[in-house]
Amino acid sequence: MYEYLDGRIASRGATRLVLDVSGIGYDLSVPLGADFRSSPAAPDATRVWTHLVVREDAHMLFGFPDARMRELFRLLLRVRGVGPGLALGILSSMSETELLATIAAADSKPLTRIKGVGKKTADQILLDLRDRAPKPEDADHSILVPAGPEANQRIQTVADAITALLSIGYSDKQARASVERAAKKAASDGTLELETLVRAALRE
Repeated sequence: MYEYLDGRIASRGATRLVLDVSGIGYDLSVPLGADFRSSPAAPDATRVWTHLVVREDAHMLFGFPDARMRELFRLLLRVRGVGPGLALGILSSMSETELLATIAAADSKPLTRIKGVGKKTADQILLDLRDRAPKPEDADHSILVPAGPEANQRIQTVADAITALLSIGYSDKQARASVERAAKKAASDGTLELETLVRAALRE
């Protein structure tokens, strides 16, 4: 529903941020230590990439400094037994690089040190994200790329391409693998058009 919000930070706590957008204050839960920078569209504002969780008793808005961190949050939400609170706790306790390295190494110990993550949940995270999360060495060319307006656009294009393949019957694993291979081949161009990327992914 909300892709991102551009506004002024009205207040900030350890894991909470209130963003003033044209006089409306959005209360967002954010990862501990997240570094929110100015918006490329409005230098005096801060851009926050968002994810909305709707429940019967509440609507919860989560905020991230860039689309790559939000994508990791969404990947964690796909894991059985991991809700938004725990996913936020994981991103508050580990850097993106540490989390990807942990998944790639299939090492549950770093995860079990996080409050609320037991051995069973840690093993489930490793199992469910083993084929979904980018490898640390591939991060620069996959959905997790350095932050910035061009990078965020690239992230969104890759995500949209994956969604397109899912809609025509690809499995999550197949869609991600095909799109990321196609995106790597297109990396030298510096540009990434959705239609071109989808067509290239279909040939992978």
